[in-house]
Amino acid sequence: MSDAGAQARREQSSDTVFGAIVRGEIPADLVYEDDLCLAFRDLNPQAPVHVLVIPREGIAGLTEAGEADPALLGHLLQAADVVAQREGIAERGWRVVINVGADAGQTVNHLHLHVLGGRALSWPPG
Repeated sequence: MSDAGAQARREQSSDTVFGAIVRGEIPADLVYEDDLCLAFRDLNPQAPVHVLVIPREGIAGLTEAGEADPALLGHLLQAADVVAQREGIAERGWRVVINVGADAGQTVNHLHLHVLGGRALSWPPG
């Protein structure tokens, strides 16, 4: 993706509900936050523990992450692990899901990781 195209997609993702949560315009049940990301409970949980981890920076999705973003992507995964530890699901097992595009179920164009656990998760997922 070109730099101009990537920038346009990042600006669009800032105009989502997740962008509003990052800016503090919409409240969320936060379970973790740091300088690069925040994590909050999903309003439509699919498991006893269902937390979304999002970057503060508006990246529309995994496909829009650029060459400068590997460290951020790794940080999001580390944050997911912290969430799993804090939520008490780390020992028994948990899952991270990143939906990419409409066919995968991505409904908000702001990169987000689903941290799921608290019960046995079946495979395949859907």
